[in-house]
Amino acid sequence: MAVHTIARLHEHRRWVNQGLLDAAEALSETQLHQSFSIGQGSIWRSLVHLYAAEYVWLEALQGNESPVLPGDLAEALPGNQQGEGGIRSLEELKQKWNAQEQRWIEYLDQLSAERLDDLVCKLSTSSGKGRIHQTRREDILLHVCTHAQYTTAQVVNMLRQLDVVTLPATMLITLARTQMASQTDLDQPT
Repeated sequence: MAVHTIARLHEHRRWVNQGLLDAAEALSETQLHQSFSIGQGSIWRSLVHLYAAEYVWLEALQGNESPVLPGDLAEALPGNQQGEGGIRSLEELKQKWNAQEQRWIEYLDQLSAERLDDLVCKLSTSSGKGRIHQTRREDILLHVCTHAQYTTAQVVNMLRQLDVVTLPATMLITLARTQMASQTDLDQPT
């Protein structure tokens, strides 16, 4: 049951991420980089942070105790992109995120209930900065989803402040209803 629920939450996370990227595509460069006093300070930086956080946690789950997103400076908040080789465009971010989502799908497909209590070690760049923490695999998998929802709310708030009329859908119930409607349409005789 727990593995199924975790997989469902990650399916929702992927769906929401795609909606955020779609909304970002409709923005001008000025809007994408406009400064806000919430989140990471702009839609762009918040999206890169979200991608980076998902990157470092997947790396940690796969055994890398000190993961750093290429382009980030180590021991700083993920997504800082202050190093060489950082992500420079929304198109590049989308390509990298799509590839990363495939890695998440493969990881979750092989996840077993027996591994949920395993301890995962990761160097912290936030609470307890500079310390290696041991955390249950299940808690990390849930954290990735709750962190995504937290950051999503910040991005949606920024979109509202930009007067975006059609905001991305973010609720799990909306995903469920969309999937149910699609399935019902497939079940109808033609």
